[in-house]
Amino acid sequence: MPELPEIISRAREINKALTGKTISAIDVLQPKCANVSPKKFKSALVGARIKGATNRGKWIFVETTKAWLLFNLGMGGELLLVKRAPLPPKRRFVFSFTDGTALAVNFWWFGYVHCVAPGKLYEHNMTRVLGKNAIDLEAEDLWGMTRGRRGSVKAFLLDQTNLAGIGNAYIHDILFLARLHPQRKLDTLARDEVIGLAKAIQEGLRPSIRKGGACYELSLHGKKGGFVKEDIIIGYREGEPCPECGTAIKKIKTGSTSTFICPECQPLERRKA
Repeated sequence: MPELPEIISRAREINKALTGKTISAIDVLQPKCANVSPKKFKSALVGARIKGATNRGKWIFVETTKAWLLFNLGMGGELLLVKRAPLPPKRRFVFSFTDGTALAVNFWWFGYVHCVAPGKLYEHNMTRVLGKNAIDLEAEDLWGMTRGRRGSVKAFLLDQTNLAGIGNAYIHDILFLARLHPQRKLDTLARDEVIGLAKAIQEGLRPSIRKGGACYELSLHGKKGGFVKEDIIIGYREGEPCPECGTAIKKIKTGSTSTFICPECQPLERRKA
């Protein structure tokens, strides 16, 4: 599933490769992934010129001269800039441009392609509830957000209404870098631990952003991201030695998901100094 590093990378690629292109036609091959009928979708965006892209969490926001175009790749997928012929065999939407190129959109399982009228983004139900991009969060903001809350730190980080963009791919290393057990309760965290968590979010996401995202996701030009398994610190490394203390990395159940931790570096309760 693409998370903040992959979505940031795709938005940057759109800014570089698609800005200035004009949409000449749209093929809506999976209408259930759109928020309006194919007829309304095409009417809203055909003839529009792309102005640029930003992101919020796992959503890409493409501004055009007629409406906003929003992408969410769900459990995975591709946005591929190709020539109009031949098109990729697997595609859910195709945005053709006047220069003969096209953006082919595919989802591995599910995803969304929405259009929103200018000035109406605040009414888009799926994105208006999102918190601030995790990578943009300041330590003081995080400290204020965690005060008076009693849930687990992992559940807090994965809740997109708190901060947007962190998922199960990067959460393991973030928590390890912060030396926090995923089931630590927010109301037990000291100020220095929350400040450390804010730093860990940066250190856990920026290496992948610099490399264009994870190697299992494709760029706009069909190239794999540069963040590979060797770049992962402890995530998905069950049984391997912790790089800090040598203790075997353990996979534990945390609610409906699992988390990889170092039992020594990430105790459930903070050790007394």
